[in-house]
This record gives sequence, C-alpha cells and structure tokens, in this order.
Amino acid sequence: MYAVRSGLRRSRYLFRCLSFKPPTVHPAASPSRSLQSLLPNCSGSTNFPHPNLWHLPLIGLVCLCATKDDVFDAIKSKKYRYIQKIMKEDKNLCDVRHPLGWTPLMLAVVLRDVEMTKQLLDLGANPNLVDQYPGSLKLARETHVYHGDIEWRRLTQFTDFLNPSADFRGCTALHYAVLVNDLSLVRLLVDKGADVSIVNERGHRPIMYAKDRSIKELLSKAETELEKKKAEKEREERRLQPLESRLRKALVGQEAAIRTVSAAIRRKENGWYDEDHPLVFLFLGSSGIGKTELAKQIAAYLHKDVKKGFIRIDMSEYQQKHEVSKFIGSPPGYIGHEQGGQLTQALSACPNAVVLFDETEKAHPDVLTALLQLFDEGRLTDGRGHTIDCKDAIFIMTSNVGSQVIAEHAQALRQASGDSEADIELSRDFKENVMRPILRHNFLRDEFLGRINEMVYFLPFSTSELTQLVYRYLSTWQERLSQNQTRFTSC
Repeated sequence: MYAVRSGLRRSRYLFRCLSFKPPTVHPAASPSRSLQSLLPNCSGSTNFPHPNLWHLPLIGLVCLCATKDDVFDAIKSKKYRYIQKIMKEDKNLCDVRHPLGWTPLMLAVVLRDVEMTKQLLDLGANPNLVDQYPGSLKLARETHVYHGDIEWRRLTQFTDFLNPSADFRGCTALHYAVLVNDLSLVRLLVDKGADVSIVNERGHRPIMYAKDRSIKELLSKAETELEKKKAEKEREERRLQPLESRLRKALVGQEAAIRTVSAAIRRKENGWYDEDHPLVFLFLGSSGIGKTELAKQIAAYLHKDVKKGFIRIDMSEYQQKHEVSKFIGSPPGYIGHEQGGQLTQALSACPNAVVLFDETEKAHPDVLTALLQLFDEGRLTDGRGHTIDCKDAIFIMTSNVGSQVIAEHAQALRQASGDSEADIELSRDFKENVMRPILRHNFLRDEFLGRINEMVYFLPFSTSELTQLVYRYLSTWQERLSQNQTRFTSC
C-alpha cells in the first residue's frame, strides 16, 4: 500500500508537468486496482496537450508503482489464504516475475517468511529460477529511469537488507536464504529440490555466502550428495553409450588405440587403478593420424563438451630452461608471480580435466622433471606455493618419436599378412625391444617412462581408411556449401 501511495504521489507530479488534471485516488483505495482504472478519460479532455500523447503519464506510473497483479503485495502482507486461492486458479502466478526481475518465492525468502515459502513451494514454485535484477545503475542506463527511483522500489518492494545497487543476476531463492542467514529456509529449499550448485553472475554458489557454520555444513553435505547423484547418472549414460562407440564415430581406423584407451579409462572409473595416481597416456605415431582428435573426444565424453574440461599445452613453447616458469608460475620476487602458470591456472579451474601435452619430446628436460611430480603424486605445486590436487585428471602426451619406425613396421606387417587392409596390432616384442630404447634415448629418464600407464601406438592409414577420410572431408564441405547456398556449375 505504501509503495502504491508513494508511486501515485510521484505520478501526480508527472501529470502536473503535462498540464492536465490527475485522477483522484482515495488513500483507502485497493492497491490491486488496475492501471486502466487509475487513468483519466483523456480522449476528449481539453487539458491534455495533444490527444495522441495520452499514454505518456504511464511511463512514470508503470516504472514506479506497478506490480504483476497483486501477488507481491499479498506476500508482503502475509495473505496466505489469498495467495493459495489465486495460485490454485492460475499456476503461472507461482513463478511470475516482478518487473525488476525477482519471483514471489525470492520475496518470501528475503522476508524470512517460512510459512509463505513452504506454501509457494507446495503450490509449485520453482526454487531454481534466477533473479534478473542487474543493479540500479545498470538498470537505469538500460531503461533511462532515475536510479534513485529504482533503488527506492527495490528497497520498498523487495528488501532493505541488501544493497539495491548491487548486481543480483543469477541468484536463486537459495542464494537469498543464505544471504539472510536463515537455516530453516535453507533446509526447506534444499529439501524441496533447490540446486546447490547453481552459480550467479559473479560465479558464486550459495555456500560461498554462508557465514553460519550450520548452514555451511548443510550445504556442503547437499553438494556432496548432488555430486554423487551426478556421477551415478553419468556412469549410467556412459554404460548406455560406451566410449568406444563415440570414438569410432569421430576417428577413422586406429582400432587398437581405441580399444587400449577405452579399456584403461573404464578400469579407472571402476576403481581398478591406483586412486592416488592420475591416468597417464603416451600417444605415439605420425602427425595427422588422430592423436589430438582422440584426446578431444575423451574430454568431450567425460566432461559433456565443457570447454574447460580439455586443456591443451603446446610443449614446443617450453624448449628453454627459463620457460618452465610459464608452465607452473614464477617463484616469489619475479615478474608474474601472482598470475601463476599456464598449467596451474587451467588445472585450478578444472582439477579433473583431460590435459594434452602436445609434442612432448620438444620440451626442456626441466619441464619433464616438473611433470614427474604431477604424474607420480597427482598434485602440482605452483610458484606461489599453492598445491593443486589433480589425481582425477587424465594426462595425455603426444610424440612423433619413432613415428617412421612405427610406420615401416606396420607396413611390413600388412605385407606379411598379404592384406593391405588388415587390422594389425604391434607385438609386445616390437614395443619392448625396438620402441623402448628409442623412447629412453629421447626422454633420457627411465623414471619418466615408468610413470606412464599406457603407451598407445597410432598406425598409418590403409587405402580404405584414406578413402573414408576423403569422403568425410567432402561431406563436410558439401554441408558448408549448402549452408552458404553455393553451387558449382560447369562452364
């Protein structure tokens, strides 16, 4: 009621500026009256400057005092029966938005009204909707309304507990329950299905605003349970669509590599690898035969195509000894110390990412020494002394070392079988007696090779596989041409 009366006082000023008589509204008038009932009949008014400008007073009235029906006023007035009545008649009112962005559930939460919050949730309010209020200054620039009027409306129609100039976009009802520090509201929302993992525009989850120890413990437990449920769901999805099927769709040939990688990842997921060590692969073979693409597909499979789940580092950038600082960060006292290294920054954002070290043999030996700790203990200490635990990450190194030897041996095996299209696999004797000495010579350290779980060999394409590649590229270009509505015609 206060908001409506104050809004009407402001609107009378606009009416006076436009030189015509404002409507008479008695203080006892119901705040639920429609905007049309508050407007004068301007069609034949002699006081109006121009009959086509009758809508201008609406600007001040709508921006300053209008609400969506009277849902929000009823919540502030604690009209429980009325709310239940109108929301049963129209379910859409449960999640109706205030013109400035918040929902009825958010309003009930900031008012710390547990009974109203429970009633709204029972009526079907979605606890995971996010606020769209961008702050008074940003909204003023977008709407050309004085920011003080927006702040006044936020304070009187939402809450005076929170800063009206701050950006609250992305905040859910659970964020607000934590901000008002109400344990009963937090528990109620979590029990009713509020997602504790939703981040607002600033990248903050609800637990990051928690001050009370009980609220922190409750949210931490809920996050743990949510992670377990997500992991179970992902495992079920992977069971229904195995990694092998995805890799075969993306790659041409390389059946032995696909089987080796898929089996190793499956063993890791099922707990058949040491949990204190990350999974480490070394992909060997010529350039352009699918090593990088296989790494990308593994990341897409494990991280649902999330970009930060795949980290690619070109090891040719670390050929000098001093460039190891770019890798893990500069020590204290040096320029860039506070920024951290390329690898440490990326792993901090996603500790279980798929990390590709491209052309590993080109890196300086000191860089490989830094990788020893990473592969052995599953953790990495940056130049600032911060330790990053990444035991759940998958590290993939690619190398062209011995690629010519691998290609010649594969060709010899195909000729010996009498079938140039045969699906061949390298023998254990070749890997141990031929490739192992070559790798030892290039990487210089046996302990480095000992940290690798699987060495995966990529073989050169057969004639039929090359034909498949040609058809794939032609199909890709055909789609692009059709999208651009381009056609080839003969002269």
